[in-house]
Amino acid sequence: MAISDAEIYGKYSEELVRFATVLVGPDSAADVVSASVITAFRAPAWSDVRNPRAYLYRAVLNESRMTARREARRVRYEQRAASRDLVEAPPTPRPEVLAAVAALSPRQRAVVYLTYWEDLDPGSVAALIGVSDGAVRRHLARARKTLRGVLDG
Repeated sequence: MAISDAEIYGKYSEELVRFATVLVGPDSAADVVSASVITAFRAPAWSDVRNPRAYLYRAVLNESRMTARREARRVRYEQRAASRDLVEAPPTPRPEVLAAVAALSPRQRAVVYLTYWEDLDPGSVAALIGVSDGAVRRHLARARKTLRGVLDG
């Protein structure tokens, strides 16, 4: 008997929101999950999906990347508008570690989160986000190098 979309959503929604929180922050996580799940369920390929959890993780990752790009465009637009008005926004104080993690690419943040917070091995991470084991190791190595450079220097 096939599992309904509602049951699949109920089964994975909490872990997908945690995953999205790492990628886009707590304010946008639920929206990213909702948008990505709706998109996934509407996709013609959805009926042929054998591993819905991995498919949804990839959908959340992709939606997070799109959200990050939209947010970056919005920030650039607001900065240009503020500079035209000669209004300078006060810097937002952030802990050094959060800033370092936020500087990572969405895929690097995903790999760091799944490796360290969810305690998954590279093979499991690769299966969830749809990349090879080598790509997971490469993203993890790059993230470590970036974090080491920011936090040690």
